Amino acid sequence: MTTPVPAGGFPAPDMLVDLPLGEVYGYLEPGPVVLLTTRRGERANVMTMSWHMMVEFVPPRIACVLSDADHSAAALTATGECVIGLPSADLLAAVVAVGNSSGRSEDKFAAFGLTPLAATTVGAPLIGECFVDLECRVIDASLADRFGIRVLEVIKAWRNPTVEDTRTLHHRGHGVFTVDGETIRTASRMP
Repeated sequence: MTTPVPAGGFPAPDMLVDLPLGEVYGYLEPGPVVLLTTRRGERANVMTMSWHMMVEFVPPRIACVLSDADHSAAALTATGECVIGLPSADLLAAVVAVGNSSGRSEDKFAAFGLTPLAATTVGAPLIGECFVDLECRVIDASLADRFGIRVLEVIKAWRNPTVEDTRTLHHRGHGVFTVDGETIRTASRMP
C-alpha cells in the first residue's frame, strides 16, 4: 500500500491539528469591537458590532455586516446613516450588555449608561464615552440582502481627548475578548 502524496506534492502537515471551522473567527477577527448608533424618527439605538473592515483610506470607507435580524439594520436601511463609536477597553461591560440586548424593547443608552450626543451631519447620535466617533453614510448596499454587507463613508470624525486609555477590545468569539497591547511603530512610506 502506498502513502498518498499530499496535494501539490508538499510534505504532509503532520505537526498540525484540525481547527473547527466555528473557531476560525477568533483567529481572524476583523478589528476592534465598535458601537454603531442609528436613529429612526425620534428613536435612537446602539448595537455592538465586530464584523467590519476598512476598504479605503481617504475618504475613509468601512464595509460592515449587519444581520437583518438586528433592530439597527432596519433603521440603517431606512435612513442610510449611522455613527460608529470606538469604545475603550474600560467600556467592556457596556459593550457586552449592549450586544446582549435588543433596542426593540429598551433604550440601550439609558440602560447601559451611554451618553448620546448630537452629530453634525447625520441624525444618529455620537457616544460621549467613546474615544472616537465617526459619522457615516451608506454609499453601497448592493450586498445587503445577500450577505448583510454595507459600505459606509465617514463624512465627519471626532476624537474625545478626555479618554486617556484608548486600548480597544477585540472579540475572539464565545465571550472571549482580547485587549490591544503594545504599540509598535516602524518606518512607513505611506503619506
